[in-house]
Amino acid sequence: MQNQISPLILSFGASDPVTATGLFADLASFAAMGCHGLPIVTAILTGDTAQVDSVHPLDADLVDEQARTILEDMPIVTIKIGQIGSVDNVTTIAEIVSDYPEMPLILDPFNSAVTEQISDAEDLTLAIRELLIPQATLLLISAVELSRLSETWKENIDSEDLTADAMTLIDSGCEYVLVTGTPCTNGEVANTLFNESGIVRRDVWPRIPGSFAGAGTTLSAAIAALMANGLEIPEAVLEAQEFAQATIAHAQQLGMGKLIPDRFFWAREDT
Repeated sequence: MQNQISPLILSFGASDPVTATGLFADLASFAAMGCHGLPIVTAILTGDTAQVDSVHPLDADLVDEQARTILEDMPIVTIKIGQIGSVDNVTTIAEIVSDYPEMPLILDPFNSAVTEQISDAEDLTLAIRELLIPQATLLLISAVELSRLSETWKENIDSEDLTADAMTLIDSGCEYVLVTGTPCTNGEVANTLFNESGIVRRDVWPRIPGSFAGAGTTLSAAIAALMANGLEIPEAVLEAQEFAQATIAHAQQLGMGKLIPDRFFWAREDT
């Protein structure tokens, strides 16, 4: 009798040699939660723990070939999309996921450190908004990134309404929007989950001092893994935040730059 396999997650993202963000970080979070990650490379990053120096997108045909070959071979249960790298890749990935509308899609494509290195960043953002966000089961986006994204549809960019901005994305077709870093008191950070009914949950956490790379990636990957394990979105979001907070609390100074979350902190707690 064949053993039950681990939940399989298809992850689109960049190859980051630091393993702070991107595919390798996703694989670590998936493995920590008993899932098997299947990485689809969209771009190659160069850089260190201090910064991303450059982004080199892969050809869209190669992205398509990687993903479709895997999707035809394995029983994927969840798809996660991180850094995409180019407008052509957005178009290709949007076509792929549209062929699997029943599959949960976790979208976490905005990373300012990466976006700053992309020449057509504005076109890329617009393509993500038009082609991928309407297909997402859950979009993870920081309050700062949401404010920037809202400039693509607002006439008055000085007007800020986080709830209205989140609801605009939900009205476009996205089922849930998790906004991180929403307004809170000093020394705390809040994350707010929205759906078509408005605020689903708002969780407040102590702000852990330090400069980190990969906290958002850890959170979105954990949500994908928990959903792959059968949790409903509100519960998955809460447990993923708990996991992400713990990885940040145990973050490691691997280089001379930012701290890197430790996704396997639990394996060393008793040592």
